Amino acid sequence: MVTTRQTEQVKRAVVHTLGCRLNQAESQMIKDRLAAAGYVVVPFGSEADLGIINTCTVTREADTKCRKAIRQFVSRNPEAYTAVIGCYSQMGAAVIAEIPGVDLIVGNQDKFAVLDHVGQGKNERPLILRDRISKTDFSLSYAGDIPFDKRANLKVQDGCDFMCSFCIIPFARGRARSRDWDNTLGEAKAAAQRGIKELVLTGVNIGTFDNRGRDIVDLVDALNQIQGLLRVRISSIEPTTVPVELYARMADPEHSLLPYLHLPLQAGSDNVLKLMRRKYSISEYRGFAQEAVKRVPGLCLGTDIMVGFTGETESDFEETCSLFLELPFAYTHVFPFSEREGTLVMQRQDGWVPMEERSRRCTHLRRLSEKKRYDFMEERIGQTAKVLLEDPRDDGFPGYTENYIRVRVPSPGHDIRNELVTVKLGGIRADWMEAEVV
Repeated sequence: MVTTRQTEQVKRAVVHTLGCRLNQAESQMIKDRLAAAGYVVVPFGSEADLGIINTCTVTREADTKCRKAIRQFVSRNPEAYTAVIGCYSQMGAAVIAEIPGVDLIVGNQDKFAVLDHVGQGKNERPLILRDRISKTDFSLSYAGDIPFDKRANLKVQDGCDFMCSFCIIPFARGRARSRDWDNTLGEAKAAAQRGIKELVLTGVNIGTFDNRGRDIVDLVDALNQIQGLLRVRISSIEPTTVPVELYARMADPEHSLLPYLHLPLQAGSDNVLKLMRRKYSISEYRGFAQEAVKRVPGLCLGTDIMVGFTGETESDFEETCSLFLELPFAYTHVFPFSEREGTLVMQRQDGWVPMEERSRRCTHLRRLSEKKRYDFMEERIGQTAKVLLEDPRDDGFPGYTENYIRVRVPSPGHDIRNELVTVKLGGIRADWMEAEVV
């Protein structure tokens, strides 16, 4: 019997992404290039002729997940060409090379050239391409096959110069550099022409964007002028890099920049911030947060907090919890500290927090975050908001409000995805809200 797979004349490819939104943006570009080269991109877990695993190395757990994903793909597709790219490839190529079935390992500098090396048959030993990462600004080619009913990520920056003592990313992604101005706007315009109505700006340290003398404020203003592009959201931005001019744009309902600000805190103790080599004090961070909420009505303020950092005492952790409760956060992402070889903190000989204690602190802070998120939503019951609707699921259309509340709108019986609608916010269901179109 001839199977469907045998009758297909096209090659099938899997692109599996681990880690951050920046990785997601880069994977989408690779998917576009695969489509242009004649591949059909299929979900992870499907049979495929080619697998590209875009990796993360921000924590030891991330490394473990990457290795697991590689093995899963190879196990299901032993004859497929397997390429591993990205941050873990940059830092852990020797470990990846020992995984049976891997054919190609590409670091961050050359990840977009991955297709130049596939299709030549499986390798007895992996080919490793891990060049030094460029320090200069960059351009990216873009195709244009993002489904019309999804928000799109727009990569505008890469790398970081801040060198926090816990962070491996400056080594994995290199020095801070920005995307070429015309190239950035070119992709944004192409996305809008395909029906994309919301772009999420991504990068490692977005607030340091600077190309041809234009900064992040100039960029959001330029994006605001693109016809059909209704929303621009900044994914995450370091607190010391936020120009105050952004607040006026967020507060202006006619501007596409949304009232959402994710400001990584990492710790609520000056002692721990100093050990982390962060660039602000608690007093300064408190000022950033309070000023933002004061100037942007309805702002959703989120943050990242790392617990169990080397040298963090129980008193330090209590300070972090107190500050989180004090400041007008809507939520926090909580991470246990993960040791990374090559980072400055690894030079310390004492102050290590046991893993079980890191886990306990994570659990406690996540519970506080759940209460904060609930309170943020509860305050908005009965209010109206604008929501960009996404693919239907469970007899409803999900989407996000301007200030990043996840909602679900009952299906009216016809397709309303990718429409920007005004809704009235209703009941709270776990981490989302019911809503009705006004």
